[in-house]
Amino acid sequence: MTAALDAYWMPFTANRHFKQAPRLLAKAEGMHYWTADGRRILDGVAGLWCVNAGHSRPEITAAVAKQIEVMDYAPPFQIGHPAAFELAEKVAAIAPPGLNRVFFTNSGSESVDTALKIALAYHRLRGDGARTRIIGRERGYHGVGFGGISVGGMVANRKMWSASMLPGVDHLPHTHDLARNAFSRGVPSHGAELANELERLVALHDASTIAAVIVEPIAGSTGVLLPPKGYLQKLRELCTKHGILLIFDEVITGFGRTGSAFGAQEFGVTPDIITCAKGLTNGSVPMGAVIVKKEIYDAFMTGPEGAIELFHGYTYSCHPTACAAGIATLDIYEKEGIFQRVKDIAPYWENAVHSLKGLPGVIDIRNYGLVAALEYELIAGAPGKRGFDTFLKAFDAGILVRAAGDITALSPPLIIEKNQIDQLIDTLGKVLKSQ
Repeated sequence: MTAALDAYWMPFTANRHFKQAPRLLAKAEGMHYWTADGRRILDGVAGLWCVNAGHSRPEITAAVAKQIEVMDYAPPFQIGHPAAFELAEKVAAIAPPGLNRVFFTNSGSESVDTALKIALAYHRLRGDGARTRIIGRERGYHGVGFGGISVGGMVANRKMWSASMLPGVDHLPHTHDLARNAFSRGVPSHGAELANELERLVALHDASTIAAVIVEPIAGSTGVLLPPKGYLQKLRELCTKHGILLIFDEVITGFGRTGSAFGAQEFGVTPDIITCAKGLTNGSVPMGAVIVKKEIYDAFMTGPEGAIELFHGYTYSCHPTACAAGIATLDIYEKEGIFQRVKDIAPYWENAVHSLKGLPGVIDIRNYGLVAALEYELIAGAPGKRGFDTFLKAFDAGILVRAAGDITALSPPLIIEKNQIDQLIDTLGKVLKSQ
């Protein structure tokens, strides 16, 4: 068994630990996985924040199978295919008003790097070529491209490649305030003033050098960090004031996680650019997208008509099978009212996760829509141990959760039922009591 595992170098994984006792998934359907030895696992994280409509949806399977039989691949440069245009229209239709031009990628990481390139090129085309600086945020996660780790704020993602990251990047402080906001329900009350740190960065660098600010409406991978009341609105106000583009990384919050199509609509703040992926195809085929305002797109539509306006793209941009999966996925969201369903069940979810308050080691619980996190007291000398141990014991107990340091993140498929919420939370509670 060990020899069969040697060749695969697993991503974001403790490879040596895993290969001593591998956790192998062999089947998925609805709300569940099945392990290779036949155990059923309730999916509490939608795969990796992406399987919003539940696993192995026959509508998506049929759409992908039909597409690959008709046409397996089409070159995306100087050639098009109908499904790409159809999917772009569907994405634009549910995006915030004004964001109606869609550039397809293959992942959230590619979406972020694409958005950063578009932002920089946009200012250059408008005669603002001095705007080369990007502002990210501490504890932000924007994928693993050099652009993404440069604007991101996760230390482990940055330290190895620190000498090779993008120049001219600065960071806002994160919004996590455990002292004032612990056990908040929904968006916390304290911290909107942290957006004013952008004014400090403007004073330091001058607005004329800043191209864009990129933040996640809810920071997911660092443990579900919620925006304080009024924080995103203040960021929008300051970006507008100083001519800075505002980019929302909605790779996690896009496609219903908050109860709206995008976090932008849920929080009532319209950015200039949205990056997305994951839920776009229900995780079935890799795909991402960058959604921009028409005026940004129009800034590129100059010069000779036969000239390429943006020297950027991927071999698998708008891949036909990914487009087929995306169209089928968005149809499911619409026909089944998935986004509204999140709003309807969110109060039950909130009460369930907060019922774990007071259990051993739990120092905070936070939630919004169908996402939540439990934060644990640090074990001296062993950062991350409590979170990882919880993940392992939960898997053995029949539920899949996500470890983010000493935090357990929960983000189940949006089709979860109340009895499944009960099972997920009750099982997690038993795990915590046993530690």
